[in-house]
Amino acid sequence: MQIWKFGDDIDTDAIIPGRFLTEYDPKKLAEHVFEGTRDDFRAGVRPGDVVVAGRNFGCGSSREHAPLALLGAGVKVVVAESFARIFYRNAVNTGLLPLVCPDTRALLEGREIRVDPAGGFVESDGVRYQVEPVPPFMQAIVDAGGLVEYAKEMKEVELCTGSRR
Repeated sequence: MQIWKFGDDIDTDAIIPGRFLTEYDPKKLAEHVFEGTRDDFRAGVRPGDVVVAGRNFGCGSSREHAPLALLGAGVKVVVAESFARIFYRNAVNTGLLPLVCPDTRALLEGREIRVDPAGGFVESDGVRYQVEPVPPFMQAIVDAGGLVEYAKEMKEVELCTGSRR
């Protein structure tokens, strides 16, 4: 997994420009992810790569298109010093894992990164960086592929067992 580095205050319009908001297919959204902001991203990103950013990632308009575009591009994790609150929730609800890392400055563009949310860290260049713990119910939503899939799983459990989890 390779790091794609971004700075502070990356807004949802930079992640996916507003003119593409009529689309909901993650793969089609991925064709325009960071268009006009960082055009090399689309050509170079590979499944499993990780976006690393500074403060306030995902600020701006509330839209689930932004995490969907990242997912469509193969990004499953964003590590940032902080997230806009609505982006954080939209990320979890669509199955993208947002990890809060107090200091991302030493995580460098193009370097390999290992992500261990259960262990509470990311690792690059042999150095571990603590990340805030992800509550188990949020990790379960991400693991299911988002809130809709999680709800389907819970409904199946309820139907099969006659009880709620």
